[in-house]
Amino acid sequence: MRTSFQKLRQDVIGYSLLLLFLYCFFVIDPRKLSFALPGDWMNVNSIFLSIVLEAIPFILLGVFVSSFIQIFVSERTIQRFIPKHPIAALLPAALMSAILPVCECAIIPVVRRLLKKGMPLHVGVVLLVGAPILNPIVFASTYYAFGSQKMVVYGRMGLAFVLCITIGFLVYLLFRNRNQLREEEATSHVHHGHAEGNRFKQMLFHASDEFFDMGKYLIMGAFVASLFQTFLDRNVLMELGSNEHLSPLVMMAFAYVLSLCSEADAFVAASFTNTFSTGSLLAFLVYGPMIDVKNTLMMLSAFKAKFTVAFIVIVTVCVYAAVWLFQQWFI
Repeated sequence: MRTSFQKLRQDVIGYSLLLLFLYCFFVIDPRKLSFALPGDWMNVNSIFLSIVLEAIPFILLGVFVSSFIQIFVSERTIQRFIPKHPIAALLPAALMSAILPVCECAIIPVVRRLLKKGMPLHVGVVLLVGAPILNPIVFASTYYAFGSQKMVVYGRMGLAFVLCITIGFLVYLLFRNRNQLREEEATSHVHHGHAEGNRFKQMLFHASDEFFDMGKYLIMGAFVASLFQTFLDRNVLMELGSNEHLSPLVMMAFAYVLSLCSEADAFVAASFTNTFSTGSLLAFLVYGPMIDVKNTLMMLSAFKAKFTVAFIVIVTVCVYAAVWLFQQWFI
C-alpha cells in the first residue's frame, strides 16, 4: 500500500511538472511578464528549456521504437537473433548498437522493452551504453566538430566499442541476468480494449504511455542539470583540468552535470580543446552519453536502484581506466 502511494505521489509530481512546462511554453509570453527574474534564474530557465527541447524529439523516437518492439517483435524473434552463449552475444550486441540512431534518453525505453521481451540483461546494457555513441549521427557530429583531430573522432568510437562490450561482460558477471527492472503493478498499465486487433492503434497507445512515463523524469533531470550548470563554479574545474590524472575525472563530472545530448556534445567538447588534454576530451565524450543527471533519473524509473548505482560505478571505473590506458599508449 505504501509503495502504491509513493508511486502515485511521484506520478502526480512528475505529471504536474510536465504540464506546467507545457503550459509555460505554449501559453505564457515572457515579454509580457511584469517582473524580472534574477539573472542566474533566467539562465536556469534558458538551460532547462534547451535541454528539454533538445531531448524531446529523441524521446519521441525512442518511445515509438519501443512501442513498435512491444507490438510487432515477438520474444521468439529476439531469441533467434541473440547467440545463446552469453559471452558470444556481446559482439553482435555491440554491432547492433552501431545502427540504432538513438541518444542516451531514447535508448532507455527501447532497452527496457527489449528486456521485457526476453533480451538478456547484459546484452541490453551493451545497447544502453553503446548506441548513444556508436550510431552514425554521433560519428558525423564528432567528425564535424573535430575534423582536424582524427585522434578524438576515432578514439571516441573505438573506446565506446570496447567499453560497451567490457561493461556488458562485467554486468553479466555481477548480475547473471537476474531481472533488474523495477517491479510494476499489474494495474499500472492501462488496458486499451478498444484498440485490440488494431496494431497501429496499440502502438500509439503504448507510445503515449511511455512518453509521459519517461517525460516526467526528463523534466526533473533537466531542471537539476540546469541548476548545476548555473551555480557550479567552472573556474574550479579549469584549475583541476591542468592535472593529468584528475582532468579526465573533472571532464567526466562535467559531462554528468551538463547532461548534453550525444548528438550535440562534441561541439561543447571542442570548445575545451585548448584547456583540456585529448584524453580528458575523450572522457567527456564517452562518459556523458553513457550516464548523466537526466539519464540517471530516467534509469531509476526503469531499473532497480541497486542496479542503477552499480551501473554508474562500473561505467565510471571502466571509462576512467580506458581513457588512462589510451593516454599511455596512443597519446
